[in-house]
Amino acid sequence: MNVTIGQSAPDFSLPDESGNFHALVDYRGKLVILYFYPKDNTPGCSKEALNFAQIHATITAYGGTIIGISRDSQLSHGKFKIKFSLPFTLLSDIDGAVCNQYEVIKEKNLYGKKTMGIERSTFIIDQDGVIRDIYRKVKVDGHAEQILESIKRIASSQ
Repeated sequence: MNVTIGQSAPDFSLPDESGNFHALVDYRGKLVILYFYPKDNTPGCSKEALNFAQIHATITAYGGTIIGISRDSQLSHGKFKIKFSLPFTLLSDIDGAVCNQYEVIKEKNLYGKKTMGIERSTFIIDQDGVIRDIYRKVKVDGHAEQILESIKRIASSQ
C-alpha cells in the first residue's frame, strides 16, 4: 500500500516509554505530527527532537500533538525523553510493523555498509485522520519550521 496525501492514515497501537499504549484513532480531533526517526541519542535525532520540543507549545496552541516513533525500546525512549526534557510522546515500534505501514524502512548506506533502517520522515494527519502532508528524507535543519508552516496552513483552511 502506498501511503499518500489525502488517504486515511494507517492506524496503529504502540507503547510509550511508560508502557501505556497509544492508538492513532485516540487522537481524532487533533492535528497529529507523526515523525519517524532512526535512533534515540544520536546527534541528528537529538537535534530533531529538541527542534520539535521548541515548537511544541505552538503546535499545541493550534490543536496539535507531536508523536515520535522509532524502533528503540521503551527504556531507551524513557532515558532519551528525560535527558532532553521532551514534552511529547515517544512510541516504541520494536518490530518495525508501524514503520513498514508508513513505508519508512529504507536501505541505507553507512560507511559502505548497506543496512535497512528508518528514513527520517514526518506525516501530518488532520483531525479526521487524513494525511495532509508527507515529508520524506527529512533534513533536520529547518524541518521544525516547515512543520509549523504546514500546521498553520492546515489550521487556516479548516
